[in-house]
Amino acid sequence: MRIAVAATTEGAGVLQELTDDGRPVGAPTAVADLAVAMAAREAGDAPRWVWADGSLIYPELLERSVRLGRCHDLALAEALLLAYEGRFGESRWLGAAWARLRGDPVPDEPHREARGAPPTLFEAAADDGAGEAGDLLAPVREVYADQMRRIAATAHPGRFLLMVAAESAGGLAAAEMGHEGLPWSADAHDGVLTEALGPRPVGGARPPRLAELAEAITAAFERSVNPDSPAQVLKAFSAAGVSVRTTRSAELRGVDHPAVPLLLEYKELARLHAAHGWAWREAWVRDGRFRPEYVVGGVVSGRWATRGGGALQIPKAMRRAVVADPGWALVVADAGQVEPRVLAALAGDRGLADAAAAGDLYAALAPSFDGDRARAKIALLAAMYGQTGGEAAPLLALMRTRFPKAFGYVEAAARAGERGQVVSSHLGRTCPPPSDGWRETVAGPADPENDTDGGSGAAARSRGRFTRNFVVQATAAEWALVLLAALRRRLAGRAWRPDAPRLVFYQHDEVMVHTPEALADDVVAEVRAAAEEARKLVFGETPVRFPLDISVVGCYADAK
Repeated sequence: MRIAVAATTEGAGVLQELTDDGRPVGAPTAVADLAVAMAAREAGDAPRWVWADGSLIYPELLERSVRLGRCHDLALAEALLLAYEGRFGESRWLGAAWARLRGDPVPDEPHREARGAPPTLFEAAADDGAGEAGDLLAPVREVYADQMRRIAATAHPGRFLLMVAAESAGGLAAAEMGHEGLPWSADAHDGVLTEALGPRPVGGARPPRLAELAEAITAAFERSVNPDSPAQVLKAFSAAGVSVRTTRSAELRGVDHPAVPLLLEYKELARLHAAHGWAWREAWVRDGRFRPEYVVGGVVSGRWATRGGGALQIPKAMRRAVVADPGWALVVADAGQVEPRVLAALAGDRGLADAAAAGDLYAALAPSFDGDRARAKIALLAAMYGQTGGEAAPLLALMRTRFPKAFGYVEAAARAGERGQVVSSHLGRTCPPPSDGWRETVAGPADPENDTDGGSGAAARSRGRFTRNFVVQATAAEWALVLLAALRRRLAGRAWRPDAPRLVFYQHDEVMVHTPEALADDVVAEVRAAAEEARKLVFGETPVRFPLDISVVGCYADAK
């Protein structure tokens, strides 16, 4: 069962049942308390909710202790469909999708001052005199029906529908993780910062260790230098007779000057202070929980992003602050060597698939590279990322010979990219097309004798490296997202109780569950089952396995 839903004002809303293809079933119903009405329908019917944008509605429902099982998020689905149809850059919000469907001018997306504000589209519809409940739901109903028709027209409708379902489930999980929050110990956080930076300064001053390094940098250059100013640092190097183009760490490491190790340490500690210092905690940690705002599909490959907070870039040292509540544990699951395994499944390369059945894929490949695990790793990563120089060149020749299907798969994606074509993941996520500037560049003359030229050859090769990796990385993101959706569903039987295991963290190919210690073994079993379910749903009957490293710990820093 599908139920279309729209929030209006002051907690009210409209509901209407739909068929799977979007046709209305019965009349729409206006409800005075949307949260109560949806909770009742969820308990009785467990429908798939169809709504404009879950990020606008679901956080408010969670505040009312309403958790939902399934949804079809029109905004997330529209973004996937627009990309598949080669319409990157077009707006995904409901008002834009409805306008395109009717052939009307596409309105700008309205600014929402609060994340939970009701969709302005419905307020605008009411202002235009369309005040009946059915009129307010028309955009949701009609755009959903249009999306189902467009999904049916894709090359692999079943796969695309799985991707939309997983993306929508990811939207639910993202809101729930933001609501639940990652357990965060203020005492442990203080300990990390004090150990690295010294006691907390007052009045916006530099922490003691940064102040010491700043003085030492000035002494090393024998002139006053503000290490936070790249211009001053470059000027100081120039005065010392050292030519550097940037202050990036990678470039500085190749410079012989006594200020370099001091600058490198300063940059690292300054980054820690800015990204996860005391001010960060005051902004992002409440009631012992770090509550980030995840952006589902925020990267073109399908990986997530965040709106501030740096949830996907928690430094290794800072993981000491992620501490389970008393009597609880953290189940941390990390999938290793995912992208090479995904390539084996995508290409149907039996030799690579057999190696992927082992715990350490690179070690299993080593016999094909004179028993050298390091060379096997270089060869496989070079094939996926397009590295051709140095040691990679002869190893790629071996890769082409020993694993022709895997090598051919990424090579075909690279050649398509070099021609300016788009490529797609296994389920149908499509990469952006090249820019007009790129097309102008590749139309110009190339210098085949110069691999580093900035002309058409360099531009074509660069895009080829992007598409080569996209087909693998985007599919890996799909497998991980399906795993997350499956695990969320498997934990849902307990999710409404306060002593239930909770998903609290997800990044790329890692998930974390905060669970009562007594249920930790059950959660581990559910994680493994979810990974196996994801393997079968995404790839079917592939022999490739996706092993997980799973740790049950009290502190994130103790996980493998």
